This record gives sequence, C-alpha cells and structure tokens, in this order.
Amino acid sequence: MTTSLVIWGIVVYILLSCIVAWLSRGGSDKASSSMSEYFLGGRGMGGILSALSYSATTYSAFMMVGLAGLTYKGGVGALGFEIVYFAGVSLVAIFGPRFWAAGKRHGYVTPSEMLGHRYGSRWVAVAAGITSLVFLIPYSAVQLSGVGYLLSGMTGGAISFSTGIIVATVLAIVFSYIAGIRSVMWTDSLQALVMIVASVAVGVLVVSELGGFTGMFGTIAETRPEMLQVPGPGLFSFTTFLGLTLPWFFFSISNPQVSQRLFMPASLGALKRMLLIFLCFGLVYTLVSVTWGFSALVAFPDLERADLATATLLSSDYVPPLLGVVVMVGILAAAVSTIDSILLTLSSVFARDVYGNLASDTDDAHQLKVGKIVIPVISVLALVFAAMEFSMIAILSVAASAGLIVAVPAIIGAFFWNRGTAAGALVSILGGVAFVIWMYLSGNSLMGLNAGVLGLPVSAILFVAVSLATRPAAGAVTEGFLDGDAGQAGGVRASPAE
Repeated sequence: MTTSLVIWGIVVYILLSCIVAWLSRGGSDKASSSMSEYFLGGRGMGGILSALSYSATTYSAFMMVGLAGLTYKGGVGALGFEIVYFAGVSLVAIFGPRFWAAGKRHGYVTPSEMLGHRYGSRWVAVAAGITSLVFLIPYSAVQLSGVGYLLSGMTGGAISFSTGIIVATVLAIVFSYIAGIRSVMWTDSLQALVMIVASVAVGVLVVSELGGFTGMFGTIAETRPEMLQVPGPGLFSFTTFLGLTLPWFFFSISNPQVSQRLFMPASLGALKRMLLIFLCFGLVYTLVSVTWGFSALVAFPDLERADLATATLLSSDYVPPLLGVVVMVGILAAAVSTIDSILLTLSSVFARDVYGNLASDTDDAHQLKVGKIVIPVISVLALVFAAMEFSMIAILSVAASAGLIVAVPAIIGAFFWNRGTAAGALVSILGGVAFVIWMYLSGNSLMGLNAGVLGLPVSAILFVAVSLATRPAAGAVTEGFLDGDAGQAGGVRASPAE
C-alpha cells in the first residue's frame, strides 16, 4: 500500500465529512443557539441516528486498534474482557430511561449537573465535573494514539506518529465547532455504516487467506496454544482480568461522553431503538476486532508493538489496498468521533458544572461561549498526553475508566436510594478519585488487587457510610428520580442547587 493512497483516502474522508457536518447545520444557526442545542442536539435525535453515533463513539480506536492489539498480546482473554463490557451495556436498559426522563423533566445538559441537582449541592456537580476532566483527557489521548499508530503503521513511518495525532486533533476541533453534536452525530452515522461493512469484509478476506477459521485457529493451537487458553500467555491473571473488566462493565453510565447521549433521543422509543441497534453493532465489532488480532498473530507473529496489529494487517498483501484504506479511514473517523464526543462533553461539563457553579454564572449563552472557548484547550492537553506514547491503548483506556467508576455509587443512589446525601456523594467521588490516583502512583497493587477492582468498593463504602451519617440537603430533588416514572417527563429545568 502506497503512502499516496493513504493520503488520498484521508483527503476524501475530510472533504466528505466536512460536507456532511456542514449540512447537519440545517441551513441555520439553531445548532449554536443554546447549550441544549449545541451539546444535545435539542434533545430531538432519532433512534437510528443515535444508535449509529453511539456505536461510532463507543467502538473507536480502542476497539479496532486496542482490542485487536490486546488479543494479539493476551489471546482469548481479550474476548472475555470485551464480552463483559458488552454485558454491561445492559445497564442502559435500566438507567437509560431514567437518565432520559430526568433530563427531559429538569433540562439537564450534563450527567454532572444531574447529580448536583439531585443531591442539592453544586459542589457535587463540580466534583463530578472535575473528575471527568481529569480522567477523560487521557482517554482522548488514547484515541489520538490509535490514529498515530494506525497511520504510521500503514505507511511504514512515512506519516509519523506525531503527524497522525495532530491530524486527528485538528479534525476533532473542526467537527466540534461546525454544528456541535449535530455534526458529530451525522458524520458518525456515515462512517459507522462504512466501517461495519468494510471491517467485516477485511475479516472474511484475511481469515480465508489464512485457511479459514479452522486453519487459522489450528495454526494458533499448534504454534501458540497458550493464546487459546485461560489465563493465557501471561498478560491476564484473574485479578488483572477483573481489574480490566469491572470498570468497563460500568462504562455506559460512568463515562459522561456516553451517558450524556442518554439525554439526546427524542423519545423513549428512540432510546430503545438506539440500544437495540447498538447491541447488534457491538457484537459485530467485537467479533471482528478479536478476529483481526488472531489473524495478525498468525500472519505476523513477531510485531514490535501489539497495537500495530491492525495497521500491519491492513497494509499487508492479505488486504486489497483500496479496502485497506477504506477501513483505515473508518478507524480514523471512529477515533475522531470519540474525541469529538469527549471534547463536547468536557467543554459542556467545564462550562456548566465547573465554571457555571464556581463563578455563579447561570446565563446559558455565556456558558455556551465558555464551552466553545475551552474546546481547543482540552484538545491540546489531550495532544500533549498522546505525545508521551504510553503503553498499550487498551490498558490506558481501562485506567481512565477506573477513575470514572468512582461516580457510579452516587449515580445508582440518585435513582434507587433516597438516603443518599450530598455529603455522601461528594466524599465518595473525591475520596474515590484520591484513592485511584494514589493506587496508580504507588504501583497499583493493594492486597494483590489493583485500582480497577478496588476503586468501586472504596467509593461505595464512602457513599453509604457518609450518607447514613448525614442528612439529605434541603435542596435535594427526588422528583423524576425516585418515583420510578421514566415514562413521563416534561416541564422546565428547576433552579440550580446552591
């Protein structure tokens, strides 16, 4: 595969995506008129559009580059790891309608705002917002790194890692500015359809070239039998596997760039269609990514870095050059999609929950302006982080999720426990974050367990203990949370909690 073909593929992708993003504006500036319009698409997204965008945002460079690399290095345990995440998506069936109903009733823009209002404390919103900023910027860097490894690997270094991450950063900023979440969702949908078809085609072609599934797995069983066994070649142990999978199981509600999308569908019916279509996409993406990892293991058993498995496979003689470029563009688009979503989420979190509360600025138009200003700032921070070239993409992704999981007890308590208090939520989030950071700084091992395992129980204990020792705030809101009514929502947003 020639470098010029890769470059032309990127150019065509940029042109088509910019056209689609611009058309998503609908010929007006409505998309930029308010926080809700810019960051949530006016809460009017259909089920199919939401599902395609949700899929593109979730299954990004982590999936097509990171999971393939994890399979290449750790064997069949990587499939188990992803299946646990896939099972965790079932949480959307429980929390999705509740997020949607609460957001519709009270006009929430961010999950952090929802927690602050529910517990009657702006400090809960600030703490949850800062936590998102701290841990999601590294996750953005994961997506940038995926693009860097992909372009560098497919061109034999002609396009450097640094160039790749800069290209992805610039594209993410541009798409975020054109029409906010509307442009992101429409470009997501375009690339998701291309990606699902092209990735399956690549999987089928490569496996057939390697002798079919029987021949490919027969080769692995003969040459690397440990890759088909549990715990495998040494990457996975039970505690390592648990530490990776537990944060990922709660990904759909702990990661705000994903849970914020639960506010966007136009109706509960659209939300249900989003979930069902997403599950179908997810199953296909999972099987394809793992297949790519095993295929690369058979075809190229001595790669220097596991994260190069996808790029090496796509640039090899096993894949027709044009198809390889199409898939490369799909992965690039998926990574940019995830960065877009994170940029928009973090900028809305900063403007609404951090700046809005600390500066006591409730003006929607001013918050929107602040949100747009910080988009490039967050992008540059992610770029700097990506330039450090940390270890495996999949591992770094989970490390970010391990920090975000500390908000899960407060989220569960918001809907299912009326004794949850602002003090309990605040202490559990701040204490959980401090614990997770301490774990990673001190070697990430306590009693043989890592932060991915211990972060959730530590924050849960803090939430329950402090809540039982304190009383709910006077401004705490239970309407739309504890009444079990996820089917009725209306009205306007209540006043922000002080």
